[in-house]
Amino acid sequence: MVEPARPALGLREAPLLALHNLKVQFKTDDGLVRAVDGVDLSVNRAETVCVVGESGCGKTVTAMTILKLIAMPPGRIAAGEIRFEGRDLVPLPPAEMQKIRSKEIGFVFQEPMTSLNPVYTVGQQIAETVRQHEGLSRRAGLDRAAEMLRLVNIPNPGRRVNDYPHQFSGGMRQRVMIAMALSCNPKLLIADEPTTALDVTIQAQILDLLNEMKQRLGMAVLLITHAMGVVAEVAQRVVVMYAGRVVEEAPVEALFADPRHPYTQGLIRSIPRIDLAATTHRRLEAIPGTVPSLLNPPAGCRFAARCRHAMPECLGTDPPLREVTPGHKVACLLYPEVRA
Repeated sequence: MVEPARPALGLREAPLLALHNLKVQFKTDDGLVRAVDGVDLSVNRAETVCVVGESGCGKTVTAMTILKLIAMPPGRIAAGEIRFEGRDLVPLPPAEMQKIRSKEIGFVFQEPMTSLNPVYTVGQQIAETVRQHEGLSRRAGLDRAAEMLRLVNIPNPGRRVNDYPHQFSGGMRQRVMIAMALSCNPKLLIADEPTTALDVTIQAQILDLLNEMKQRLGMAVLLITHAMGVVAEVAQRVVVMYAGRVVEEAPVEALFADPRHPYTQGLIRSIPRIDLAATTHRRLEAIPGTVPSLLNPPAGCRFAARCRHAMPECLGTDPPLREVTPGHKVACLLYPEVRA
């Protein structure tokens, strides 16, 4: 038996997904919106990476651009690369991208009720995906759909495969979306806030399901969220975005133990602490102000107007993302030197 090739000693395996200087812009009546402005991001094989930040920071646009799901026009990829297994997806025509969607990269959308077609059964919608990519017959496609519903723990999958989306609860619809995204055994799953609008019990079930599917299928996961509690539970590495840019990146333990960027510190301080609620009576901290407009983003550090540590030079100097300790990167003038 021939063993699979392994990376040479001293060489790191190339990431499964790598974004380099990605810039995404939208032309509007008010001007050009720079929704994603020079993002670098990577996901290794079998790794879970969480992208976190407030609404409007560019997380969802980044995720949807990977599969070129944004409307073009008015949107466009202004610069950068999206490399999946070393292949740049940016110049690929629609027909080539269609071969990658679902087959190589699965996508779980934020709101399943608007992503599922209300006039087709869930079985038909899952079967359509596998028939397109694997050439199965109609009967075999429906059998695969029932198998996927069973995999995501939907009771009576042989019967529920014939039901319509409105006959499922919110949590069950999200399971259907996950089943559809995993139906072709993709190497990477992108999940865009998959627990939004679900109660905390169902949220926990969905997160457990994603982790179970990751372990079973050996895939990588890129999870988009604004909930730091979700990050702490599922991530191996965390990317913090603010105003279209990455401001911090670190392994999850390092991020929570020693957050460096003032924005990350503010996000963590805003998490309710149940363990301290009985003994400490204090208000949750809020980050003052709002995310700046990406029509005319401010010069210098984009967080400076909301930062308690802002210095005069922050208003004119755009801090680069640099490594301050091994594996921990931050874009902040408080950390000017790289430390081993």
